[in-house]
Amino acid sequence: MTQTIGIEWTDYASKAIQKAELTQEEALQVLQAEDDELLSLMNAAFLVRKHFFGKKVKLNMILNAKSGLCPEDCGYCSQSIVSTAPVAKYTMLDKETLLAGAREAMNRRAGTYCIVASGRGPTEKELSQVEEAVKEIRATMPLKICACLGILSDDQATRLKEAGVHRYNHNLNTSRKHYEDITTTHTYDQRVDTVDTAKRAGLSPCSGVIIGMGESDEEIVEMAFALRALDADSIPVNFLNAIPGTPLENMGRTPAQKALRVLALFRFVCPDKEIRVAGGREINLRSLQPLSLYAANSLFVGDYLTTPGQEITTDHQMIEDLGFEIELCAL
Repeated sequence: MTQTIGIEWTDYASKAIQKAELTQEEALQVLQAEDDELLSLMNAAFLVRKHFFGKKVKLNMILNAKSGLCPEDCGYCSQSIVSTAPVAKYTMLDKETLLAGAREAMNRRAGTYCIVASGRGPTEKELSQVEEAVKEIRATMPLKICACLGILSDDQATRLKEAGVHRYNHNLNTSRKHYEDITTTHTYDQRVDTVDTAKRAGLSPCSGVIIGMGESDEEIVEMAFALRALDADSIPVNFLNAIPGTPLENMGRTPAQKALRVLALFRFVCPDKEIRVAGGREINLRSLQPLSLYAANSLFVGDYLTTPGQEITTDHQMIEDLGFEIELCAL
């Protein structure tokens, strides 16, 4: 355990605002700060967040466009081949259903609509269905589109870009060292390569993590620096929701104060990037959810892939009560 008493967290904020990189020791100090220092730490994170993003909050909505039926063995996922969780299983939704999801995203005041499909990567039919829907969404609604369809080829990434997809998500999820403890059917490097493939096609790279899968603090620091090196524009920070029937079903909840320190770390390490409080925020942050927006500048609203999210009116009220403002989509 590092010693953090007497640290001036505003010095870390100044460093981040200048886009200077924290040392490994400084990054660990953020994660291991005393609970009594939490408000000082979050205030410092807010200085960085406010410098780059003001008091605006970006809202994102996920649609589970293809559920279950996945050959991968990701230990956290209820849709994986090794999961016995009772989740819905269906092939890629048709265009009208994808369009209806986009309209719902508009109703929820989300600026980004995320089309997510289970599986190793898209088939030709699945890719064509997404292309067709995205073209119509872009022609009729002021939404940014994020796709998350698994491993991509260069040609597939180019086709998504040409159809009107803005962003591609492929999470690193955990550290390189810990990766094989979580997934064995694909590699950490394949995830990095997929993000690079999206970047080559001109898609904005979105890649994040899942906290609470047995990783060490040092590995959390490694994840943050890996995403800085990858230059991910958007970083969803998920906190494990241990779903019964998955290999990680017995993992405990991340303490709320630890979750906030993680968000502060990612803000300091990736100061000008979209840091999104993502899956598991409701059950891990619980009543401290509002404090997360002092470090993060983005939220998922509505339900996740196979688990329910917080009521949308509650999220809108939380943002309003903080004195923050929902950022409307600017294409």
